[in-house]
Amino acid sequence: MTSREFEVSFRKLYLPLGMYALRIVENLDDAEDLVQDAFIKVWQAVENGEDIGNFRAYMYRCVRNGCISLIRSRKDFTGLETVPDLCEEDYETSSMDARIWKAIDGLPERCREIFLMSKRDGLSNEEIAEELGISVKTVKNQMTKAFSRLHGDLSSGHKPFFLMFL
Repeated sequence: MTSREFEVSFRKLYLPLGMYALRIVENLDDAEDLVQDAFIKVWQAVENGEDIGNFRAYMYRCVRNGCISLIRSRKDFTGLETVPDLCEEDYETSSMDARIWKAIDGLPERCREIFLMSKRDGLSNEEIAEELGISVKTVKNQMTKAFSRLHGDLSSGHKPFFLMFL
């Protein structure tokens, strides 16, 4: 594997691996650290001449093992029960999560803020309007804009899918 191939794989897998780790460890900073550590370990293995057949599977396994080590270090052995064996569904789910968050990140700043306040934080339109000092109609317009853009971004070239958290 060349450094260029590694870079391409890094760009393709970083966010999905982060979403996978986040589902297991439930902490964004820990998930990012685990994914970065996994890429460093794998790059070192590649530099030492190790032949990695299925890079994606290898990376997911490395991140999974890092998650298990982190849970063990916390002495939260009940958390180990929540770490399932890897399957194709894990790849698909983490890739879908990554696409969703990439689309959300692509929303205009104010639109994204309102969308996340509604969907992530569970605030009503009235609560958002009050907190931001804007009208409820503006909140509704921004939500409509967000849904329209997300639908377009997430449906192009793919079958439309339901946004689970919406």
